[in-house]
This record gives sequence, structure tokens and C-alpha cells, in this order.
Amino acid sequence: MDINTLRGIATIFAMVAFIGIVLWAYSSYKKKDFDEAAQLPFADDDEDQKTREQQDTRSNEK
Repeated sequence: MDINTLRGIATIFAMVAFIGIVLWAYSSYKKKDFDEAAQLPFADDDEDQKTREQQDTRSNEK
């Protein structure tokens, strides 16, 4: 077994790992989890808007 055989094995291992990750990421099994994670940055916007509205209401009451 020489260095070129080890390089070939490493290449095949990396390719199999890459294909496995791609299949996992694009599988419909995880779609719901990924869709929820994709909406996380926008969740703070709703909370910030509610906080601003509450502060505006309080400042108008004074």
C-alpha cells in the first residue's frame, strides 16, 4: 500500500461524506426543521415591533 492508494481512499471517503451531507441537508425529513431555522432571524423583528408599540403607547399616555 503506497501513498497513492491512501490518497485514493481518502478521496473516496471525502466524496461519500459530501454526498451523505448533501442528501441529509436536502431530504424532506429535515425540511420542517430547516424552514423553522430559516425564520429565526425574522422572529426578533416581531418582538421588537411589539416592544416599540408598547413604548409608544406608554409615552403617549404621559
